[in-house]
Amino acid sequence: MAWTAEVLRQEFSFVMNLPWPVFLARVIGGVILTGLIGFERETQDRPAGLRTHMLVGLAAVCYSVTSLELLSRQYDDHVRMDPIRLVEAVTSGVAFLAAGLIVFAKGEVRGLTTGASLWLAASIGLCVGLGLWLQGLIVTVLALFIVRALGKMESSWKEED
Repeated sequence: MAWTAEVLRQEFSFVMNLPWPVFLARVIGGVILTGLIGFERETQDRPAGLRTHMLVGLAAVCYSVTSLELLSRQYDDHVRMDPIRLVEAVTSGVAFLAAGLIVFAKGEVRGLTTGASLWLAASIGLCVGLGLWLQGLIVTVLALFIVRALGKMESSWKEED
């Protein structure tokens, strides 16, 4: 097939099943929600902070939207897709990243909460990318409560001992 202006126009026409405003809302929403958790980790001077959480969330949104777009396309009978594989792939990929943050030094394990918050950021990104806004928002609020309020309570208990 010859490379003509029409072929290039079709290639870059950016025709998505998901309307562009919805796509942009999901991308921005995923970055904001996961950024809130990253900001909390940043204020606690943890190794994975604002940018890391935002990038993990953005990647998860991207994978979600890409999966939805692939599922919405028409294929012949020989192509089969399993949307659950998306969740498995993101989960294991981020788990690998989060595991790298967990360190055992001087008899203490450090980085567990930050690793868990990265894993959670990916799930929030998946929620928002799939359009499950309320689920993503509720999980974000609960995560912030857990890492901030319960973290302070834990610290006060340790000081009492």
